[in-house]
Amino acid sequence: MNTPLSPAEELALIAGELARLDARRAHLAARRDWLLRLPPTPWPSTPAPAPPSPPVKDASGRGAQNVLLTLGAVLLSVAALAFTLVSWGSLGIAGRAAVLAVVTAGALVAPLPLLRRGLRSTAESVAALGLSLTVLDAYAVHAVGMSGIDGVAYTAGAAAVLAALWAGYGRALPGLRLPWPVAVVAAQFPLPLAALASAADPVGLGWALLATAALDVVAAMTVARARAAWPAGAALGGAALAVGLVESALTPGAMAPALLLAAVAALGVAVAWRVPRAWAAALAGGLAAVVAVGGPLSPRGDTGWAVVAHLVVALVLTLPAAMGATALPAAALPAAALPAAVRRGLAGAGLGVAAAAALWALASVAPALSSRLRVLGEVWAATTPEADRPGTGAAVAVTLLVTAGAAARAARLFPARPEAGVLAVVLGWAGLFAAPVLLGFPVAVVLAAHLSVTVAAGALALRPRPAGPGIGIAAAGCALLGAGSTAVGALDGRLATVLVLGTLTAAGAAGAAYRPGPRWARGGAAVLAVGWATALVVALCALSGLAVAWWAPPVLAVPAAVVAFGPRWGAVRVPAEAASIASGVLALALAASDPSARALAPALALAGVVCAAAAVRADRRRLGWAAWALFVAATWVRLSASGVAWPEAYTLPVTVPALVVGFVRRRRDPAASSWTAYAPGLAATLLPALIAAWGDPHWQRPLLLGLAALALTLVGARQRLQAPLLLGGATLAAVALHELAPYVVQVVGALPRWLPPALAGLLLLLVGATYERRLRDARRLRNAFGRLG
Repeated sequence: MNTPLSPAEELALIAGELARLDARRAHLAARRDWLLRLPPTPWPSTPAPAPPSPPVKDASGRGAQNVLLTLGAVLLSVAALAFTLVSWGSLGIAGRAAVLAVVTAGALVAPLPLLRRGLRSTAESVAALGLSLTVLDAYAVHAVGMSGIDGVAYTAGAAAVLAALWAGYGRALPGLRLPWPVAVVAAQFPLPLAALASAADPVGLGWALLATAALDVVAAMTVARARAAWPAGAALGGAALAVGLVESALTPGAMAPALLLAAVAALGVAVAWRVPRAWAAALAGGLAAVVAVGGPLSPRGDTGWAVVAHLVVALVLTLPAAMGATALPAAALPAAALPAAVRRGLAGAGLGVAAAAALWALASVAPALSSRLRVLGEVWAATTPEADRPGTGAAVAVTLLVTAGAAARAARLFPARPEAGVLAVVLGWAGLFAAPVLLGFPVAVVLAAHLSVTVAAGALALRPRPAGPGIGIAAAGCALLGAGSTAVGALDGRLATVLVLGTLTAAGAAGAAYRPGPRWARGGAAVLAVGWATALVVALCALSGLAVAWWAPPVLAVPAAVVAFGPRWGAVRVPAEAASIASGVLALALAASDPSARALAPALALAGVVCAAAAVRADRRRLGWAAWALFVAATWVRLSASGVAWPEAYTLPVTVPALVVGFVRRRRDPAASSWTAYAPGLAATLLPALIAAWGDPHWQRPLLLGLAALALTLVGARQRLQAPLLLGGATLAAVALHELAPYVVQVVGALPRWLPPALAGLLLLLVGATYERRLRDARRLRNAFGRLG
């Protein structure tokens, strides 16, 4: 072999490798001897593999059995039906009877041995087949021997016979569950079908439905396996109730529907009496009782008083629940001894009818009150309001007041439920507010009544401790809505407008001054007082014949009055001042309606005076900025109206007060920068004046601006202030550049073309040569400028 090593080197390498292998072999042999001397330990056994899990079954054995039995019974029933309909005619009378008797008897008897062997599912399937065969037997009997009998009448009789047969079959074989439900289903048809066969009227059909429902109730309460009769009885009882309600509506005052509904009511209450959880039956019975009693008592052709009659009966139904809520013993209140389900259902029926009556009344009130909005189309036109019919209007008012009284009574009985109190307030206000309009009273009486109701609602909202958490809010909402409606209605006449707005203003001020009242209610009263006062002033200005633009000064008297009272407003000062701001904005908008702007400048000045008067107090200092802005705006408007076009005339009224404010601030705080104290005021005049000077072809404006800038620069250097020095110097340089620009252009135009680049290069050489010294000079200038104020 060819290797790069010499033989001696290769022998030495091989000897070293063999020595390392010998050492490794000796170590492994010693390790084996040590392990053999240790006590023997069992080898870890390998875990046996887990047995395979059985396959998951998609269906249980009983479920598969039921499916097979059901399919078998269905197929046999289909075969029997096909035999009866198709192959019946090929057999004689004896053969037909034999086949039907043998097959039906066999199917009905077969479940008995099956039940004894414990094959219940099979027995149920065979019994289902036998029951279906009885229906085919009935059809076959009618087709062969009773075809002359009316089909509906025969079906009624057959259903009764089959129901009795299946019920007896279920009693004979108590192990079967199917016969009783099937018997219940069959029992629903005999009486209704008999009524239809006898051409009974709707009330007669209702009696048939009700009788069937009663039989269902009896069966459900006496037979344990007839629980399916409960939903069937509920459905037929509801159908009887619907028939009675429809007939009572179609024939008002008729006794036949009333008697049917009375029977429905008796059945419903009886069910709720016996079944503790069947309060829904008592609810349906209560509804039936209301219509059964209220219908005959209602006058024909008068919907309003019919609603009142039903409402009275409905409220009577709520008495048991109300008596049950009192602390008196049951012996003193027999109605309170009624079962809880009965009381709950009757109360629910009564409350439902009362709610429907209240909604009907409110829907009747809305058009009468909304008709006032037509006044907005032509204010002070003295139109005559349209009055509702006295009968209907009185019925609506009585409905609202009765429901309000019932709600108030409920609020007393159930103090933990504030909804009743809120309803009492809303319904009572609606009834009292709408009654004068619905009854057709004169306008003066209507407005007086509305003001009284509105003030009463506001007083209720201002109660220190209202009866419920939402009663105060509801009363406040009613008062606000009533005040707005009354104010709109008063626009029909001039004197009425002034009196109503004055009364509302006084009422709002009194509410704001009532210190025991809730703070939120007092704040709302203060806002309304300011708003109504503003409306009153506007109405008086309209009566005086002033131009609209000159209504602004009288309107500003309202914010001035708010500012004058100031701290006397107490906790409602902020809402009152916020409302006064809205009044001030309205005044300025009225003044701005004049295109000539002759009234806007005085209005802005008066608004500034009001803000300045408010800023006198320490806690309203910030209004001074608003006053200054209003004064400046007044000055600008006046100058613009006078045709002044100089910008200095508009900017100097801003600059002078700003410099005064900056001077006062520097005296109070010497550390304040001159930029924050003087820069805004100086820039307000220097910048517009400089722009005007650059576009002015004459020499007077640049001269005056330059002198002012020079003076400002000297003052800044003398007082060591950065802002005046820099702004004045920059302005002076700009003015000088503007004045020298024409001559510079002429000189540059006369020089040779090569001279400007040469001068620029020479300048750069000089700057580069003296760069270090110039840099030190710039630093000294920066430090000196930084030491200025």
